[in-house]
Amino acid sequence: MYGGYIYFMTNVSNKVLYIGVTSDLKRRIAEHKEGSASAFTRKYHCCKLVYFECFSDIEQAIAREKQLKHFKREWKDELIQRVNPEWIDLYDNMSINPMIV
Repeated sequence: MYGGYIYFMTNVSNKVLYIGVTSDLKRRIAEHKEGSASAFTRKYHCCKLVYFECFSDIEQAIAREKQLKHFKREWKDELIQRVNPEWIDLYDNMSINPMIV
């Protein structure tokens, strides 16, 4: 079990990207999919988990989230592309290619 996760959510057209942090990835993504997680993801219909990283503690995950939010969208897209080139929803298969830090 991990202590923290960062994750990228997007909408069906992959035009909007949301970066989040959580200590319980499965629960948090389920909340996004239900529309109860954040106003941003609800507004932009971000319901696809396209990337995530696992950390031993939540503080590391929070630091990584802050770092990622400063990067340009192009760099974030390339990061996703390396692990999930088809931008499929990883929610049902979260064990596929997690970036463990």
